[in-house]
This record gives sequence, C-alpha cells and structure tokens, in this order.
Amino acid sequence: MTREHAQPPSFAALRNVDATSLIAAASDLALLVDAKGVIRDVAIAGDDLSGLGSSEWIGRRWTETVTVESRPKVEALLLGATQASTQKWRHINHFTGQGSDLPVMYSAIQAGPEGEVVAIGRDLRQFATMQQRLIVAQQSMERDYLRLRQMETRYRALFQSVSEAVLIADASTLKVLEANAAAARLFGEPVKRIAGKPITDCFDQTSRAALLGMLEAARNSRQADAARVRTVGAGADVEASASVFRQDSGTLLLIRVALPAGSTHDDPAGPARRALLAAVERAPDALVVTDPGGRVLYANASFTEMVQLDAGGQVVGESLDRWLGRSGVDLGVLLANLKQSDSVRAFPTVMRGSFGGETAVEISAAAVPDPEHPCLGFTIRDVGRRLPAEGRAAQGQSRTVAQLAELVGRVPMKDIVGETTDLIEQLCIEAALQLTRDNRAAAAEMLGLSRQSLYVKLRRYGLSEHPVEGEQ
Repeated sequence: MTREHAQPPSFAALRNVDATSLIAAASDLALLVDAKGVIRDVAIAGDDLSGLGSSEWIGRRWTETVTVESRPKVEALLLGATQASTQKWRHINHFTGQGSDLPVMYSAIQAGPEGEVVAIGRDLRQFATMQQRLIVAQQSMERDYLRLRQMETRYRALFQSVSEAVLIADASTLKVLEANAAAARLFGEPVKRIAGKPITDCFDQTSRAALLGMLEAARNSRQADAARVRTVGAGADVEASASVFRQDSGTLLLIRVALPAGSTHDDPAGPARRALLAAVERAPDALVVTDPGGRVLYANASFTEMVQLDAGGQVVGESLDRWLGRSGVDLGVLLANLKQSDSVRAFPTVMRGSFGGETAVEISAAAVPDPEHPCLGFTIRDVGRRLPAEGRAAQGQSRTVAQLAELVGRVPMKDIVGETTDLIEQLCIEAALQLTRDNRAAAAEMLGLSRQSLYVKLRRYGLSEHPVEGEQ
C-alpha cells in the first residue's frame, strides 16, 4: 500500500483567479499595452486617480501620455518586457491636464502571446509631496543660514572697527572668549593671545580687587558702574565697565575698557599728543615700537602695508624678526647695537612681506630706557627706488667694489661672491684689450681663452662695441 504525498500549493494552481482583480488589487494603476505600444485598457485601484484623465489614454501610444524626459524610460520598459529580462522599476510622469504631472513608478511584464504588456504602477504623489516639502524646508534652512552668516559678518566688522577696547568673557570662569583689535592695541598682545586667558591677567595686580568687585556687581544687577583700573600691557589708567547678557544656556560679560572721561582735556599736552599720534599713523615711513625683546607693541599703517597685512592688530605681539631680513640675524644685530649705543642709523636690510614680497630698506632705531616700560622705536624707510639695479641684464654692467660692499646684509653671500667673480672677469678682459690695443685675437691668447669664448664674454659684459683693430 502506497501513500501519496500531498503537493504544496503554488501560483500555478490558482487558475480561477480573476486577472483583472488581481492586477487592480496589487497596484494603484495598471496599463495593458499592445505590441505597438498603444494603451488598450486601464485599471485603477482608487477613485482619486479616475479624475486625472487616465481614461483618455486608451487608444493612444503610451509615450504620448508622458512627459518628454519619461519617453526613453517607457521605451526601455517595453523592450525589457518583450526580452523577458529582469525588469526594473522606473519613474514615469504622466500629463494630467491640471497643471501638475502624475508621478508613477512602473514595472512591466509580457502578458499575451501577441506581445501584450502589462505595466503595473504605484502612485508616487504622496512621495512627491513629501519630497517637495523637504526641498522647501531645506531652502528655508539655507536662507536662514545665509541670514545668520550675514549677521555674523556685520557683527564681526562692527566689533573689530570700534575704537573702544571690548572684551567678551564667560561670567562663570572669567576667561576671555573674544577681543577686538582696539583691545589688542591697549593690552599690547594679539587677539589670539588675549582670548582664553583670565580677564584678571589683563590688568595690574593692584587693580584686580576693584575689577572683581565690578564684575560681581554686574553679575548681580546685569550692569555695573565703571571702575578705575590699570592695564598690564601699556600700564595705562583706564575705566572698565561690564554688562551681562545670555547666549544659549550660558551667561557672558561684555566688558568695555576706555580712557577716563576728561583725561585728555585735563592734560595740556593732550591735543599735541593726539596730533603727534595722528602724524605717526599717517607717516610714509614705517614706524614700529617694540619691547626690549623685539616684540611689536605698536605699528603704523605704512608698516602693515609694507609687510602686506590689513590691520595693525595683526602685528601686535608678533616678533619683528618675522618680517626682518635674515631670520634670527638682523634683529639680533640691531638689539645688540641698541644695548651698546642706544641708537642705530641707516642699517641696511630687507623686509619680507606675508605674501613673499621683499623690500630693500634702511632702519634707524632708538632705545627708550624707561624704568617702568622700556621700549624700542624703529623707523623703516623703503630705499628700493634709490638703490642701483641689482640685475646685470637690466644695466649690462657689473657693480663696483663699493656697490658690492653695500650689498652685505641685503642679499646672500653666494650672490655677492658671484657678482665679485663677474667683476674681476670683466676687469681682466678690459685690461687685456687695453694692453693689446683692442686686438681680440691677442687678448684671447693673453687670457687663455678661445676667440669664441672671448666674444661670448664681450657680449655678456656689454664690451662688444670695442673696435677690432689688428685682427686679420
């Protein structure tokens, strides 16, 4: 006796299923397309698609119902279905006549012996709406971001351009978060060095009690009256005031530092001092004040232009050696001479710009032996226009011995040695031509050169205009 095994169910056994109902239930939109690409029937799952004119597609070619960019996709779907290859879903846009397209994701399979194709589609209008909302939200975020960037740019420009020294510090730690260019000039340090240090380090030890009291009053009442304090960098008596504001979840202090009211009017020399400072700032020569170690405390506009920078605050706190001649050499020579004689005159060197440019200069310097705040003053003059041209190609002449001696400190020694060798070679050729009465053949023999080599050197040194008497 044998036992028959029950066969598992399969799609092949579902012969009585209505194909139209199955296609309509499995898709939002289905098309029956003949071998010529003409739509013969349309099946719609929901009523919301019936009002979009899909019934008018019957009898038209499928490619005539879609947008221009979708036609190649329709042709690819039909070709893939007839070749029985693995079909991909493709995004097709239909005309609706209502001002907007109908996005449908289609896949096609061959369904008849005469090449009929069934295209099964999924309505993508909800996805398109979500995508459009996402694009609108992204554009709105980009506009807000651009607006914030513009506001930050205006804030930075205003913050750096005000003449009053301004510091922003954390109210809990009292560490400086930001400082403007005026604060850098007042404290004698670059902005990047002021930021991150405690606010108390910017003022003299004797003034810190008054400073802390003023800051505590500002934290309690959001604003405090000015306190008379003394700075560390320049040692100036100033008035500091503070106000409190909140940012995100933290509390910040806005600290303003200014000269006491009426201080310049009470000083008879005030107007003269202001006029002197204005003249120094506008002087055509570069003027720099440094500490005894060569670190910049003040620089006028001509200096920042010479070193190819934008604002004086960018050089404050930096070593003058950063732009001066040979690094570690010229500044050391100047400082040693200033320690011995308190002044230096017409020291020749080169100033290097931030973008690689070089300027031949002369430096005069003086030491100010102030017991409390000693400093050094440098006057840097551009002498490039009155120096002789350094290239032989432009002048066609070698330098004299005195001119070569003047190059020491301006150009490397190997260049000076090269010019000295050329000078000696030129003098020897001129002497040989003079002894041989401009007979070039005899001069070449006297110098141990071939005539061709002599002619090359004559053209090189601009001596080819000599007569050629005695030559055969």
